[in-house]
Amino acid sequence: MAREVTRRQLLGGAGTAAAGLAGLSLAGCSGSSAAVPGVTVVPDSKVVDGYRHFITRPDIQPPVIKLAKKIEGSQAHDIFMNAPVTAPGRGGAMILDPNGNLLWMGPDLPGAHKLDFNVQTYQGKPVLTWWEGIETHGWGQGVLVVADTAYRRMHTLHAVGKGVKFDHHEFDLTAKDTALATIFWPHNYDLRPIKGPKDGVMVSGAFEELDIATGKVLFKWDSIDHGVKIEETYQPMVYRGKQFGIAGNPFDYFHINSLCYTNDGNILVSARNTWCIYKVSRKDGHIMWRMHGKHSDFEMGPGAQYYWQHHVRQMPDGTITVFDNGASPAEEKQSRALVLDVDEKKMRVTLKHVYVHPGARVLADAMGSAQLLPNGHMFVGWGTTPYFSEFSADGKLLTAGEMTIGNPSYRTFAGHWTGRPVGRPAVVVKKRKKGGKATAYVSWNGATEVVAWRVLAGQKATSLTSVGTGHRSGFETAMAVQNPGPYFAVEALGSSGRLLGTSATVKLS
Repeated sequence: MAREVTRRQLLGGAGTAAAGLAGLSLAGCSGSSAAVPGVTVVPDSKVVDGYRHFITRPDIQPPVIKLAKKIEGSQAHDIFMNAPVTAPGRGGAMILDPNGNLLWMGPDLPGAHKLDFNVQTYQGKPVLTWWEGIETHGWGQGVLVVADTAYRRMHTLHAVGKGVKFDHHEFDLTAKDTALATIFWPHNYDLRPIKGPKDGVMVSGAFEELDIATGKVLFKWDSIDHGVKIEETYQPMVYRGKQFGIAGNPFDYFHINSLCYTNDGNILVSARNTWCIYKVSRKDGHIMWRMHGKHSDFEMGPGAQYYWQHHVRQMPDGTITVFDNGASPAEEKQSRALVLDVDEKKMRVTLKHVYVHPGARVLADAMGSAQLLPNGHMFVGWGTTPYFSEFSADGKLLTAGEMTIGNPSYRTFAGHWTGRPVGRPAVVVKKRKKGGKATAYVSWNGATEVVAWRVLAGQKATSLTSVGTGHRSGFETAMAVQNPGPYFAVEALGSSGRLLGTSATVKLS
């Protein structure tokens, strides 16, 4: 029986992949490119201005992701992040393999940027989730999307209320198959208590909980209606020469940026601009306690304070994880990922673990994520800087990653994903000057189970035969083919040579 080979076993590079293919039984071919004279995998990495370019998919141009460190003990996590918009095809949601190679990209459309991209669970199955819309004033106006393993949209969720749209800061699926999502709500407001205009304009922090299947709102909350006064803010009315609180430039006193259920069924709300985490009653919306900020109900132990924070989560053991930006304006020398012990009886918070960027001091003005993995590792997205890192539980650096164009991802997550896209693999075959008759370029956006490509060729489009097999090499694989064709097709092969899909038949160009 042929040895099982999976994508996870092929992540070590071409040499590992070739060795893996040697164990496959592929229609009479040995599989190893060295042992199959008809097909040879050749290097074909095109990078222009920090972006990868593909022959088969010119519509997507993902930024190059560099993994500066990958050592024993790190896990084979896929990586979920968003590429910022710089040009058509360059922004969008991305899934990367543990070596930083692209697995899937869902490019942005005009006026529909994707943020808060992640893999979550819905109805017991893995799904992809993201926010989609436009961003103004530092918050979003858009919709929420849930997609299945074939990348088909299952649900598109809209905020309820005239003119109200969902913000991009949080889209969290719960175990009850509901969604928690943030909203920035505009108000005409007297801002004189914080040295603003009498006829001021501000936004409060609000959220809705929706039933995903029906879109029905099950619970809603607004900071200004539930006792969070504007005096709790630390946000300057004038910052970097920019005046807030006036028409066209509303004052963001709260800046809601994360939501999650607590272990006892209530909701944690993080507000960047009050430096505070609020525990909100799921029954009536009252604030059960404040952690940090101007009116903290907790004694904050040494190092447990946070400033302008993001991405708060409660763990099953009651600890709380926080991405502590420390800016902006700067209150700390560097951003940190924190694990906090929270004693709700003694009302005391102590610092359990702290993780800082391993290189130069990173101080992220905004964004960021701190994801505690099931094995106790901490996976950090460093906000407005282009870095992400994985640490062991005791703080040892396991992986250091960077988006080389220097732009950030809103959040960066680790997880596992198996994608089975609808449609066919994409193939382009061109004449080759040296080392073969043709070069076949092939990709299949989002197909995570492909380990090899079998090339078919023939003089007639209706009569093709196998001429060789090459290992999958990154998002797009280039293979030198000895057969002149002129007609070609490519088959995607999984472990043990299982046929996953076949491309259209194309003619040599």
